[in-house]
Amino acid sequence: MDGTRVLLCVTGSIAAYKACELVRMFKKAGCGVRVAMTRSACEFVTPLTFATLSRNPVGVEMFDAARDWRPDHIALADADVAVVAPCTANVLAKLACGIADDLVTSTLLATSAPIVAAPAMNCGMWDNAATAANVAALRGRGVAIVPPAEGELACGTSGRGRLAALEDIFAAAMEAVRGGAGKGRA
Repeated sequence: MDGTRVLLCVTGSIAAYKACELVRMFKKAGCGVRVAMTRSACEFVTPLTFATLSRNPVGVEMFDAARDWRPDHIALADADVAVVAPCTANVLAKLACGIADDLVTSTLLATSAPIVAAPAMNCGMWDNAATAANVAALRGRGVAIVPPAEGELACGTSGRGRLAALEDIFAAAMEAVRGGAGKGRA
């Protein structure tokens, strides 16, 4: 997928460190990668890490000085695919409701690129009826959801909630670029 423009949105989950390897996978495949992070994601991995791996500036704050003549959330939205990995229950809910209160959610609302979301959260949060309704709403709008895996979670419990295998997230993103799943909007 040489030349594919990937927007990777990283949200505040312990699984944020795995997104570093996802950047490397996209780069190895010849993709250009830009990263947007929520403030909570910065508690787990620094923007400097993603800037170094992607070889691009990383967006975090909505009102930082724009690196383009366009506001960052508009410039970042210009992508071939938007991947949200890890995607927290909070960001799933915001996307389902159309809330755009930070750089990541504003960018995802502005993009016309297919969106692929890979949730990661505590199994109780994943199993919650509100999360299920939010996932159903996003799927109904064509957002590709790469469901979480089952196993031991960072919080000490076990169940469905682990970030899906990076290979599965990568494959879903490439499928979305080819015109398969993920043609919807948040």
